[in-house]
Amino acid sequence: MVLFRSVSALSKLRSRVVRQPSLNSTVRWLQIQTSSDLDLQSQLRELIPEQQERLKKLKTEHGKVQLGNITVDMVLGGMRGMTGLLWETSLLDADEGIRFRGLSIPECQKVLPTAKPEGEPLPEGLLWLLLTGKVPSKDQVDALSKELRDRATVPDHVYRAIDALPITAHPMTQFSTGVMALQVQSEFQKAYEKGIHKSKYWEPTYEDSMNLISRLPLVASYIYRRIYKDGNVIPVDNALDYGANFSHMLGFDDPKMHELMRLYVTIHTDHEGGNVSAHTGHLVASALSDPYLSFAAALNGLAGPLHGLANQEVLLWIKSVVDECGENVSTEQLKEYVWKTLKSGKVVPGYGHGVLRQTDPRYTCQREFALKHLPDDPLFQLVSKLYEVVPPILTELGKVKNPWPNVDAHSGVLLNHFGLTEARYYTVLFGVSRAIGICSQLVWDRALGLPLERPKSVTMEWLENFCKKANA
Repeated sequence: MVLFRSVSALSKLRSRVVRQPSLNSTVRWLQIQTSSDLDLQSQLRELIPEQQERLKKLKTEHGKVQLGNITVDMVLGGMRGMTGLLWETSLLDADEGIRFRGLSIPECQKVLPTAKPEGEPLPEGLLWLLLTGKVPSKDQVDALSKELRDRATVPDHVYRAIDALPITAHPMTQFSTGVMALQVQSEFQKAYEKGIHKSKYWEPTYEDSMNLISRLPLVASYIYRRIYKDGNVIPVDNALDYGANFSHMLGFDDPKMHELMRLYVTIHTDHEGGNVSAHTGHLVASALSDPYLSFAAALNGLAGPLHGLANQEVLLWIKSVVDECGENVSTEQLKEYVWKTLKSGKVVPGYGHGVLRQTDPRYTCQREFALKHLPDDPLFQLVSKLYEVVPPILTELGKVKNPWPNVDAHSGVLLNHFGLTEARYYTVLFGVSRAIGICSQLVWDRALGLPLERPKSVTMEWLENFCKKANA
C-alpha cells in the first residue's frame, strides 16, 4: 500500500495502526489518521514537498530503467497494455481489480467513514484518501462534506447554457455543456493569466477541482429534473452528505437509495489512468488546460458506448430480454437470447473488460448490496442468472479474454429498483463520480509538475520497414 511518510506530517499527526485482513487472507496494515486537523488543503501542503522529492529521486536514479517492450500489436491495438502513465490515486490489477491508494473496495468499505453503522462508505472519505493517501476520520469527512456544500453554488448562466439546448439532447451533452459553462469561473485560468509561478499551479487547481466536484451534483440533478420531471428543481439539503444530497436533488429520498448513491459514487470515482475518461482528462490537463476544460473533455470520452455509456446499454439490453422472454425467463431461454445477441454481431453489454481478467470487484459489491436490500427484485434475479449463463458462452466463443461481468453489468438494475429508470441518464451519474478521481490526480499532476503528454506516432509504412529490418 502506498502511504506517505513525512517527518513534518508525522510530528503533527497521532496515528494508530489497525490490523486488517485483505481478500487473499494476508495481513495489511492500514494507517488511520486521528489528527484533529480538518482542513484537506493543509494536509496537501505538508505532503506535496515530500512527493516532489520522491519523484525527483525516482527520475534521477532510475529514469533509464526499461519497463518493458513495445510490440506492433500494442501500437495497432490502441496502446493496450503499454505502461506509460503516472497515476498515483489508484492502480488496477488484472486479477484483483482496483485499489484506491492501496486499498481494495472491500477494505474501503470497512475502514472509510460511513453515514450510519454498517453503511456504505462516504464519497468524501474516498476523496480525502485519493488526495492524501490516508484514511480520514469521521470528523475530517464531516468537515469536508460541509466544505463541499459551502462551495456548491452554480451561477445562473450555467443553467441558461443548458436551457439553450433542446430538451431531447442526450443528458451527457447537456452535462458537458454545463461543465464548460462553469469554466468561466476557473481560478487556475485567472492565476495563470496573472503570472503564477509553476510551483504554485496546484493551489488554484485544487480550488477549481473542489469547486467542480461540489457543483457537479447540482448541474447533473438540474439536467435530470429538466428532462424527466418537468423542470421541477429540488434544492440542496444542507443536512445531507454528498451522495445522499445528490440522490435527494434527483428526487429520491429512500434511505436505501441514499446508501446506494454513496456506494455508486465511491466505486466509480477512479480506475487508474489508462481508461478513456481518465486518460483524456490527464492528456488535456497536461497542456495546462484548467480542470473544467480537462473534465469536460473527459466527459466526452465517457459518453462513448465503449466506455461510460455501457451502463445505459446494459439495462436496455436486460429489458429487451424481459420484453422477449418475460421476467421468469428460463436458463435455456436466456442462453438462446445471449447467442442470438452474439450472432447478430453485437456484444453482451456489461461483460468483458480491457484490463480485468476476473469478475469486477465493483460488480461484486453491488451484488452484495442487492442481496442485502433487494434480493427478490426480478431484474436482479435475471442479472444473477446472466452471471451463470454468459461467462461459459463467452468462453466457448473463444474470442473474449475476460468473460466475466464488469461494473456496468449491475448498476442499472439497482438504480432501476429505486425508481431511477431513465437509462439514458445513467452515464451522467458515472460522470459525477469520476470527477473525484480525475480531479484528485490532476491536483497531483500540477504538484509534481508532470509534463505535456506527447507520445510518438508512426505510420504503417514505418512499422513495415522497421519489422523488415528487425527480421532481416
